[in-house]
Amino acid sequence: MGSNEVASNEVDRKFRFLTAYEDGRVEIHYSTQKTPPSNDPNTGVQSKDVTISTEPPVSARIYLPKIIDPTQKVPVLYYIHGGGFCFESAFSPLFHSHLMALVAEANAIAVSLEYGLWPERPLPGSYVDAWAGLQWIASHVKGNGPEPWLNDHADFSRFFMGGDSGGANMSNFLAVQIGSYGLPGVRFVGMIMVHPFFGGMEDDEMWMFMYPTNCGKQDPKLKPPPEDLAKLTCEKVLFFFAEKDHLREVGGIFSDDLKKSGYKGAVEVVEHDGVAHEFHLLDPAHDKSISLVKKFASFLNEV
Repeated sequence: MGSNEVASNEVDRKFRFLTAYEDGRVEIHYSTQKTPPSNDPNTGVQSKDVTISTEPPVSARIYLPKIIDPTQKVPVLYYIHGGGFCFESAFSPLFHSHLMALVAEANAIAVSLEYGLWPERPLPGSYVDAWAGLQWIASHVKGNGPEPWLNDHADFSRFFMGGDSGGANMSNFLAVQIGSYGLPGVRFVGMIMVHPFFGGMEDDEMWMFMYPTNCGKQDPKLKPPPEDLAKLTCEKVLFFFAEKDHLREVGGIFSDDLKKSGYKGAVEVVEHDGVAHEFHLLDPAHDKSISLVKKFASFLNEV
């Protein structure tokens, strides 16, 4: 083995989801699988993929519930998947199955964002892509946007946003932006935070490694300050926590910070005992996974 080969295996940094080598290579510890859109003949839910932007590449998978009346309007959910900003996909079998079940239960349209992943898309690229997705959805408010399903069936007086893990973190970032700049024509009813990632743990170092221009451990994306949380204009926030989740503590701190910030909406917490991070994706038939989907769906219909 040559000296160059030996050097190439020298580890520079190792994190939960990735290893960086001294020669500049990076290894993501988890693979990302993708499955095509599909229709469910049992529930009537349909799905398809759409392009939001070509440069940078941003897309989404849209889910439409069974529509009986062609004039029917239903709630809209903007969903952002987790995966440590470096793996997973809106097109993965895990998230596809979850959104198909959720849309069937909630009778809502869902737009599941496919954003750029590190290292090809260094942070804050994922946040920028998420903002682009939000603006694309809002372009349908007057019924003349590029996507017929949203033009015909989206009720923008019942708009929700949320995600899991890093996706929940990005949802909060977007909610702060809406609080600062508005979202004309859209009533932002609620936000859903499933096993959310925020600062205050060892994964902070990984996030900062992926975000070269970060502002340190007090970066407002990582550790939102009270003045940002007080800007949230949604009427309610729902948290899902899992007892054995490595993110449970930081998620709880964030929910407490939200309550203390001056946020004027309602905050609800649902705790699942004896289960770990993303249990509902890994074991969707589990009784607690089914209850999570039902609660999530009911939240979208309580306006």
